[in-house]
Amino acid sequence: MLREGEGPERGGRGGLSVVGLLLMVNGVSFLVELALPGWIFPRLALWPLDAAPADLALPRGMPLGEFHLWQLLSYAFLHGSLFHLAINMFVLWMFGSPLERDWGSQRFAIYYVLCVLAAGAVQLVVVSTGDFAPTVGASGGVYALLLAFGMRYPNRYILLLIPPIPMKAKYFVIVIGLVELWSGIAGTRQGVAHFAHLGGMLAGLALILAWRRPPWSRWRH
Repeated sequence: MLREGEGPERGGRGGLSVVGLLLMVNGVSFLVELALPGWIFPRLALWPLDAAPADLALPRGMPLGEFHLWQLLSYAFLHGSLFHLAINMFVLWMFGSPLERDWGSQRFAIYYVLCVLAAGAVQLVVVSTGDFAPTVGASGGVYALLLAFGMRYPNRYILLLIPPIPMKAKYFVIVIGLVELWSGIAGTRQGVAHFAHLGGMLAGLALILAWRRPPWSRWRH
């Protein structure tokens, strides 16, 4: 939850926003998953590069999948449960909406898609060199939005839900980044794509820094 603080927001032009479109597409995708899980997951989840082991534990009747290039984007529109979907979409709406109003829809869309791709690429390396497992979820892009919000509105307060403690956005971003790094290294939360989250945040940081000072600016006098 957010509390009023620093950081002006500019209104949009009307019509369906990118955040609204993402919410709608993710919602529809989840309904399709429920109806056709055996068709969706093998084709659109992010599968490792190596062949699946014969003893891989999958839900009953679920066929194995294999890696395809489009999965670096499509995985972000699938979710493993209603709770998984709800958490990601809540954070997307809460933190993505002010960023889209501030940046404009085009820049916001570019940022989100590139961060999702980067998160997917990092996760692909991790799962292809470690435990074999398909990946789904928008968390890589969502964590990139959290980072962008912390950099754009560093002194705006975020009221955490658990525990209910107000914290400035800049400190919140640092805390979640360290938690994800530790969890990824220590393996304390199995089944969570910690390095995808970090990959999304690092890609977001690189984009924001690049947009702040374009390469050609160094030659300006």
